[in-house]
Amino acid sequence: MSMIKTKDEIEILREGGRRLSAALDAVIKEVHPGVRTDVLDRVAYEYIVAAGDKPAFLKYKPYGANRPFPATLCVSVNDEVVHGIPNEHPKTLKEGDIVGLDIGLIHRGLVVDMARTVAVGKVDTKSRKLMQATEEALMRGISEAEGGNRVGDISAAIEDYAAPLLYGIVEELGGHGVGHFVHEEPYIPNVGTKGKGVRLLPNMVLAIEPMLNEGSRHIKLASDGYTWKTVDGKRSAHFEHTIVITEGKPEILTK
Repeated sequence: MSMIKTKDEIEILREGGRRLSAALDAVIKEVHPGVRTDVLDRVAYEYIVAAGDKPAFLKYKPYGANRPFPATLCVSVNDEVVHGIPNEHPKTLKEGDIVGLDIGLIHRGLVVDMARTVAVGKVDTKSRKLMQATEEALMRGISEAEGGNRVGDISAAIEDYAAPLLYGIVEELGGHGVGHFVHEEPYIPNVGTKGKGVRLLPNMVLAIEPMLNEGSRHIKLASDGYTWKTVDGKRSAHFEHTIVITEGKPEILTK
């Protein structure tokens, strides 16, 4: 499949992005101390299906996985970086937790993807700063996603912002093309060199997703085969938007 989407496909993705953002808002409204992660997953599933769409992650088997993902929503709590499974061994969220919510939707055959990390009740200053920095790193990356630039410009913008703050920037995982499938080319690292990598062309659709850790950048895969966690047990945050490249500033489809 081409990395370049047609005008009609972008319009479908634009509507999908609006629907996905609304679905994630519905999930976030249910985040509070005492809620179980499987309840959040059910909210996501029911919202997406009620609108006539399909969850993009449910039963999706990414490259290298030994089984399909069993849920609609990825729910990653505290030291879990990404891809936490919410419904096999549900967790009950506690006051002071932070929780990454990653969600994908298929609208009229095309995929959009987004994520936010949110507070459960009141959180400490360190956690709040980590979440704010990760969201800002995402916006710095998006700001460099202009037609004619390169993937390395996105990566360098994220790294140049986050590294001086002494956060661990996750290197094993990153952003990607999206649209026809959940994961497409090009791969978008969260560290890199300005001016390097694939050239960004109008009508490319990308999911940009920095992951920052309070401590070391190093991560490990849990025994469930999906959940990535920080090696040092410190907290991690994750933000993601699906965007479309234009001649000028990119358009965020999942605002």
